Amino acid sequence: MPTSTMVEMLTPIWQRVLQLSSVDVEDNFFDLGGDSTLALQLFNEIARSCGRELPPVTIYVATTIAALAAVLEQPAELRVPTLVRLKDGIAEPPLFITHGLGGSVIDFFQVVKHIQTPHSIQGMQAKGIDGAEEPFDRIEEMAQFYLDAIRQVQPHGPYLLAGYSLGGLVTLEMAQRLISNGEKVALLAMLDSYPDIRYLSLAQRAQLVARLATQRATTAMKLPVGEALSLIVRPSRRRATAPKVSYQPPVDVSLSPAMQRARECAYLALTRYKPRFYPGKIKFVRAEIPTDFPADPAAVWAKLADQFEVEAVPGDHLGIMSTHYEKLAAAISRYVDEALR
Repeated sequence: MPTSTMVEMLTPIWQRVLQLSSVDVEDNFFDLGGDSTLALQLFNEIARSCGRELPPVTIYVATTIAALAAVLEQPAELRVPTLVRLKDGIAEPPLFITHGLGGSVIDFFQVVKHIQTPHSIQGMQAKGIDGAEEPFDRIEEMAQFYLDAIRQVQPHGPYLLAGYSLGGLVTLEMAQRLISNGEKVALLAMLDSYPDIRYLSLAQRAQLVARLATQRATTAMKLPVGEALSLIVRPSRRRATAPKVSYQPPVDVSLSPAMQRARECAYLALTRYKPRFYPGKIKFVRAEIPTDFPADPAAVWAKLADQFEVEAVPGDHLGIMSTHYEKLAAAISRYVDEALR
């Protein structure tokens, strides 16, 4: 059992974050109304209070004050498992979901909560997000790392794979490797996922740069003159590539050094990965409101897959996860159901 000192430190933090007058040490964080945004707030407060920085996905491993206090009392750093069970299920095979640029499957909380399927859902967690190891900086390394973990749970296909943003590229590479080894991939779902701008055609690059320039000019018109000029005429010594896409945590909170390092390595991996032809079907979900990405995913992906199907869900790149998660969850639910018929 954890000591009363650690419990006494955690209890008021849980009460503040969850806005509750009382919380029992065995109450489940999610049953109390906790979600991914509140988990980020929770672990930021814990870091400030006791100096221990834990990834927010820890809440899936330690869902109560008592369990979390026990984790914090361990002298060694917590090792976040590669696969995190996000939802229980009675049907096989599991659905494996890959994180976005931030490296944490906690971002899938609302989506997973609304996915209607009898299949369990496993999230793939980035190596190094807990600070215990160096993160990967290549998509190929990420894909092999996750495949090694998945085969411990499911040695053979059919496999159900879904990935958001950067995770879509990772699941694409995973599917490539599975098929080359003679395994069946029943579902490859890529959720608003695109390669780096350097791997787009010249026409696609021109369209994207033109749209981003228009968006920047529109934003500048709403700012004071000084800020507008700095936005439009921004000096840069960097080689001209796509702007760093606006992957942000759900709330304006600081990231731990380990999480920031994982994001930087993931972005480097994105810029290095050139997709190759996939001899199977890709189910693609695009954000209805294009932001930092091409407006027509078919123009990017259709020639890189044997079959390519796309549908739009409301919101922009971040909004499909944070605001319109029910629509995204409905699409994923349907994909899983259709994949195994």
